[in-house]
Amino acid sequence: MSRGLFITGSDTGTGKTMVTAGIVRWLRKRGVDAVPMKPVQTGGEMQGGRLVAPDLEFSLSASGIQPVGDELQAMAPYVYAPACSPHLAGRMAGRYPDPCRIKECAEVLLQNHSVVVVEGAGGVMTPLNEDLTMLDLMRTLAYPVVLVSRSRLGAISHTLLAIHALRSSGMKLVGVVFDSVDQHQPDDRFIEEDNPKAVARFGDVRVLGTVRHFDKMDPRNEQTWVAFEQDMTGLENIYRELAL
Repeated sequence: MSRGLFITGSDTGTGKTMVTAGIVRWLRKRGVDAVPMKPVQTGGEMQGGRLVAPDLEFSLSASGIQPVGDELQAMAPYVYAPACSPHLAGRMAGRYPDPCRIKECAEVLLQNHSVVVVEGAGGVMTPLNEDLTMLDLMRTLAYPVVLVSRSRLGAISHTLLAIHALRSSGMKLVGVVFDSVDQHQPDDRFIEEDNPKAVARFGDVRVLGTVRHFDKMDPRNEQTWVAFEQDMTGLENIYRELAL
């Protein structure tokens, strides 16, 4: 049984946070004590006098999770104010993300919860520090991976390259999610409809769903998550991969 799942992207801004929150929420509805984790957050926000991880806050709000004790720190051990690559934010802060410490934080969470759903930062090959990339963090955690990609023009090459990198490193790829993070352009609809088919064929990979575009993301809006679950046709595949 894998007690974790890693959500990565083909690029930054692909919709990983939406997918992470939706998976955590769906698992909890199924009776699984799943919690989110955002081990590296750049673009942190000041709230109540402290720097918080907005991506993690979104996932917590979506599922109504209230971390207890030191759980919040374990869920987001590295939060940086600058909105840039983790390696640059770490250099500026004089404190780089450490994959071993991140793994320790995940294990702390798993002492009291069944599953941790980890949201990466940026894409598969985003630098984590001066020597390692996000892919190295995935290898350290050794969780099955869900890859999130944009559905617009350019998705095929970016997604296939990410798939190749993951498989070359021995990662177990559960499947790909296409997220319509950008507003549909009527003339491009035929491209966005074909992209998942092309990636499934050339990448020999399962497409777990194509999430529709939302003009405004409210983590507490029930209709948003009803639509998400309709679009995510591969949720049961994720459930089975976790051996739940």
